[in-house]
Amino acid sequence: MRESSIRRQTCRHLHRLALAVGLLLAGLAPSLADEEKPVFGWIEKSTLEPWGVEVKAKLDSGALTSSLDARDIEVFDKEGEEWVRFRLELTDEASGEPFEEELEMPLYRDIRVRGAGGRDERPVVLMKVCMGDTVYEEQFSLRDRGEMHYPLLLGRRSIGHLGLLDVTRTFLNKPDCKDDAEVMRYNGEEEGDIEDDEA
Repeated sequence: MRESSIRRQTCRHLHRLALAVGLLLAGLAPSLADEEKPVFGWIEKSTLEPWGVEVKAKLDSGALTSSLDARDIEVFDKEGEEWVRFRLELTDEASGEPFEEELEMPLYRDIRVRGAGGRDERPVVLMKVCMGDTVYEEQFSLRDRGEMHYPLLLGRRSIGHLGLLDVTRTFLNKPDCKDDAEVMRYNGEEEGDIEDDEA
């Protein structure tokens, strides 16, 4: 009787100990996983692909969709589908040389953005950007960012694909995407109707 009671108590203690260890490991699992993710500062250098033009990017968790400086934006019809014609007018941070390119791309969607100046609608296209050693295909709303400090803004949707954001630091990664760099294709997440304006 006494021996079986001791056995039961021992089993209960071992069960509690196993449960505590399991909970402890479960609590550590997310932080261990986070250690493997790359960390980016709130300003990083990136390259727009496939041209390799280097631009400064602001990583802004206050914005949902990323934004790219574009000029002469025009939505038009092409074989029954909506496309966007626009012009990139950037300065390559690596060389200091001006970079201009006129593009026509399929319209991915439109977003309505609300800000201090009211609401406006912006076209969104899928484009590629190199961050660190990986190329990411992301959604970019097109707008004239000529008055902004950074021609490229990466919002939460993109930051979530990159890794972790350290808002106290800048320039933690250099863009280094070679021809065989991994390309992370956009996965078509659910979209929101109205978004807050980004800075």
